[in-house]
Amino acid sequence: MAEKTILYKNKKAYFKYEFIERITAGIVLLGTEIKSIRDGKINFSDSFCVFKGTELWVTGIHIAEYVLGTCNNHEPKRDRKLLLNRRELNKLQKKVAEKGLTIVPVGLLLNEKGIAKLEIALAKGKKLHDKREDIKTRDSKRDMERTNKY
Repeated sequence: MAEKTILYKNKKAYFKYEFIERITAGIVLLGTEIKSIRDGKINFSDSFCVFKGTELWVTGIHIAEYVLGTCNNHEPKRDRKLLLNRRELNKLQKKVAEKGLTIVPVGLLLNEKGIAKLEIALAKGKKLHDKREDIKTRDSKRDMERTNKY
């Protein structure tokens, strides 16, 4: 199996949510969208996943218009469909409905064929004290690295 590298991370999601389960899903994109992604023009800041009927859609990902896209350019903030198996969709839908969990995009990667995949996670929101503890551990780790550096 070839290696997959995460190109873009949703840093805000790592701070706001505690991840329970991660899934890699395909994403339906237009030609100008994938070209814009390869140029690095993507923003995850306020994105989340929502069920419309029995399909899973990602909302709020901003993919900037492609510079050379002429009249065939895409709308930057449109909803994009995620491609998952029916069994995975049913499992996610049940967990989101009964436990009050949410589905958030964590990262975007390109596989060896150049196909974009979206890494999503079933997540639970962190409480304020959990966020403070994360900040403390991050700061202490940073201080340790600084002291070891000099």
